[in-house]
Amino acid sequence: MRVRGLAFPMAELCDACWNDFADDLARYEGAGRTPRDTPGPEDVAWIEPSMCPECGGTLRPYPTNYDRWVRLAAKELPAKDVPARYRWRLLPLPARYSAVPTGFVAVRIGGTEPLPGEMVLPAHAAVCLGPDASS
Repeated sequence: MRVRGLAFPMAELCDACWNDFADDLARYEGAGRTPRDTPGPEDVAWIEPSMCPECGGTLRPYPTNYDRWVRLAAKELPAKDVPARYRWRLLPLPARYSAVPTGFVAVRIGGTEPLPGEMVLPAHAAVCLGPDASS
């Protein structure tokens, strides 16, 4: 058993319980397991930004606080234009013993409603123009 969570502690669980919890939370929030497939030794596609198979738009994969990944839209939008279930924010991850952030963690906005003009990052599913995009 150990404390889990990247940006802030979430739970103290064993590996099996944590994976069940994180998978359920990822399904609820629309996140996934990995940002993309593991590249082969000759593959250079990992250098390029990933593209949506539905609309061809650029995807920005970010890790969540619970070790799963979410694909966010390329630009921020006002909160009033994004449905509540698709609103995300990025929290900086500072380096140990430093104030300089070394990465970001995506956190879904759920506790408090942002102001209508406040900028949020929508999940790509909210702005995807593809015909089979989930709404």
